[in-house]
Amino acid sequence: MTTTAIRELTPADIDPVAAVHVRSIQASYAGLLPDGHLATLDPAVFAGRRRATLGQPGRHTVVADRDGVLVGHAGVGPDREDPAAGELYSIYVDPGSWGTGAGRLLFLAARRILAADGYSEMRLWVLAGNERARRFYERAGMTTDGVTATHRLIDAGIELPKLRYRGPL
Repeated sequence: MTTTAIRELTPADIDPVAAVHVRSIQASYAGLLPDGHLATLDPAVFAGRRRATLGQPGRHTVVADRDGVLVGHAGVGPDREDPAAGELYSIYVDPGSWGTGAGRLLFLAARRILAADGYSEMRLWVLAGNERARRFYERAGMTTDGVTATHRLIDAGIELPKLRYRGPL
């Protein structure tokens, strides 16, 4: 029987998490971002960024571990624009594990962590064209609040609209 456990990120998880992150971005954003940009994503770069932010106060990363294999992760902490609210910074599941419930478990863990940290609301940003993610968040009770912004990948010259979602904890 396969079981998925949600637990805190450890330093030993950083490289596998970075690999899942890149695979998930490449699958999730196919058709939204240029193929050439997606092909250049490097797990080593993602791992380096994660090591640089590991242990920052108020920030948490949890991983989905399915029988010893990392299949996803979620990062949360204070909202980057309004630290009175909590923010889901990211949630990524390996494409081979989509539809298995790992994303739902990560989302629920993110909500619990933010609530335990004293936040009454969770916010997140999603690319407007990412219909799969938008359906996931809407099924989880999140709603758009009308706030929009532009997601910029400066090195690639890419600008895409994004939407803010929010929900009570």
